[in-house]
This record gives sequence, structure tokens and C-alpha cells, in this order.
Amino acid sequence: MNEFLTALGLVAVIEGLVLVLAPSRFENLIRAIESMNHDTRRVIGLLFVCMGLFTCLLYTSDAADEE
Repeated sequence: MNEFLTALGLVAVIEGLVLVLAPSRFENLIRAIESMNHDTRRVIGLLFVCMGLFTCLLYTSDAADEE
């Protein structure tokens, strides 16, 4: 559970940095996402889910190898 909360904290830090360092670019990104159709958004979301799962699997397999 501790690792999960750490991961959520890191996501919040990264999201916050985007808003602090480049708020106008973030607004442009939101507008670009709004202009996409739903299928495109779903594909992009699925790609991010797959990248996240791959990263988690890679991390957990490396951690298991070290033990």
C-alpha cells in the first residue's frame, strides 16, 4: 500500500509541475483533447494504460530478480 500511495504522490507532483511551469500549454493540450473524437481519446487512454502496466511489470520483475 505504501508503494501505491508513493506512486499517487508522484503523479500529483508531475501533474502539479505541468500546471505550475506551463499553464498555457496545458490549456492548449486540453483544447486539443476536446477536439478529438471519442475513439481517438480511447485509443490514447489505452496506450497510456498499456505503457503504465508495462512499466509496473518491468519494475516488479526487476525487484523480484534482486531478491
